[in-house]
Amino acid sequence: MTSTLAALNQWVDEMARLTQPMRIHWCDGSPAEYAALLAQMLTRGELHALNAQTHPGCTLHRSHPGDVARVEHLTYICTRARDDAGPNNPWMAPQEAHARMDALFAGCMRGRTLYVVPYCMGPIDSPLARCGVEITDNAYVVANMRLMTRMGAPALARIERDGYFVRGLHSTGELDPERRFIMHFPEELSIQSYGSGYGGNALLGKKCHALRIASWQARQEGWLAEHMLIVGIQNPQGQTHYVAAAFPSACGKTNLSMLVPPEDMRRAGWKVWTVGDDICWMAPGKDGRLWAINPEAGFFGVAPGTGARTNPNALAMLDHDTIFTNVATTADGQPWWEGLDGRVPALDWQGRPFDPARGPAAHPNSRFTVSARQCPSFSPRAEDRQGVPISAIIFGGRREALLPLVFEARDWAHGVLMGAAMGSETTAAASGAVGVLRRDPMAMKPFCGYNFADYFAHWLSFDQPDAKLPRVFHVNWFRKGSDGRFLWPGFGDNLRVLDWVIRRCEQRMDAVETPIGLLPDARDLDLTGLDLAPADLSELLHIDRAGWDRELTQLAEDFAAYGPRLPARLEHERRRVLAALNASASPRRAASG
Repeated sequence: MTSTLAALNQWVDEMARLTQPMRIHWCDGSPAEYAALLAQMLTRGELHALNAQTHPGCTLHRSHPGDVARVEHLTYICTRARDDAGPNNPWMAPQEAHARMDALFAGCMRGRTLYVVPYCMGPIDSPLARCGVEITDNAYVVANMRLMTRMGAPALARIERDGYFVRGLHSTGELDPERRFIMHFPEELSIQSYGSGYGGNALLGKKCHALRIASWQARQEGWLAEHMLIVGIQNPQGQTHYVAAAFPSACGKTNLSMLVPPEDMRRAGWKVWTVGDDICWMAPGKDGRLWAINPEAGFFGVAPGTGARTNPNALAMLDHDTIFTNVATTADGQPWWEGLDGRVPALDWQGRPFDPARGPAAHPNSRFTVSARQCPSFSPRAEDRQGVPISAIIFGGRREALLPLVFEARDWAHGVLMGAAMGSETTAAASGAVGVLRRDPMAMKPFCGYNFADYFAHWLSFDQPDAKLPRVFHVNWFRKGSDGRFLWPGFGDNLRVLDWVIRRCEQRMDAVETPIGLLPDARDLDLTGLDLAPADLSELLHIDRAGWDRELTQLAEDFAAYGPRLPARLEHERRRVLAALNASASPRRAASG
């Protein structure tokens, strides 16, 4: 199998001459090819079979202990002008980056197979979808790309029709941390990754293409590529509203996208439909609304913490045809991780006899890769070529204090400010210290492929007279009391907050005007069956004016890093909120419109 597209064939030939593989395999994405790949990796010990009775078709991959997370400090945006990459990205000049990568790739696939992986991000026939080709020498990457994208012959056919594609070159190399780089060339629509087999570094369709390169494309073409889940909320009247929500990694995005309503709301007729759990591409439709697709076809989710209470839908889809990475195993060969159940595993994530003194049994960033179609809440509209209309955009993060449970932006510019001001505690999904608060605008700090100042301006540009933009909200499930206890139960009960969000979108609910935005009246949240103390609810909705003054003052320092490219409208909005905060008296109830 080769391509009818001369540019693709020429590029594959050039990369083969550079990397010198033993053989070349063009992937067709067929079930037979996938089965053969798994069989080869099982034979070579790159995968391990799990219990065939309890988890048919499931396998386990164990990474090198030094290759278990994204490496943001080694992930570069390579633009001709440094300012186009911005202070939010490590930058390297394209000429220097190409020279460095060419030296690493030279002869790196000797004795290995070069796999040509054509893939489509988004439904094959969607005008919002974009295609790419990843060249890799790693069969584990190929298998994951088959689950995570529309990969193979249908994608190749679309590439041949379109005549263009994002070019991705990857090699596992020697897994030497000193010889590990992930380079993005947005002006060339190309990606080069060397020295890692970890998902975010090696599955080039995921963060590299679907966010860093796509965000650059989106700015040029007038759409948005965002680190957001997409979920449909169906109310008892049978109406479904679609919500896009941005959270930093490991802050509950997958749980929210697959939320199971609490029993009282389920009996009332509420349903939740999963469109996507990680990435959202949005474009204005002819009706002025933003329409969204999930460019991915699968889930690459964090295993620890996934359990019957936190995410029963995720658990239900993981009992067959799943690739697990860096989880522990029980004595009878079942996958296990912290938060799953009370069993004691036999082997840890490195295949050693489990010893609690060595740390968690499963790596904190251990993963599952599975087709989205296996999710019980998979939306029947997930493959719609035009996407789904977005009623609300929600920003959130892990903040123990200050940020209330939920508040709404006054308008689009205020919503962009809320997104730009997002902050969260770091997690195990990225290498480095855990638990450190960092500013993470729109949850895109590791993923925006260009200068954040230009990115904010691009968001603001959607505020046109004929636009019917989503309402914008901010949520914080992680606020704690003075005793260190989480004040909000979270998980399925988060639907109670989404209920208020949806009613605001339908203009059926009033709100309380405050300097930072519109908050719910405590009486307007459906807390049926919740054992939530009035004092806790009051704290969840409390506005710490002195704390917000400090937050907005600090935000000015963060904005200053972007210099004159920062949109004046964004700084004006920050000053407006700060002035309102300083001039405010008592909050007042606002209209529902």
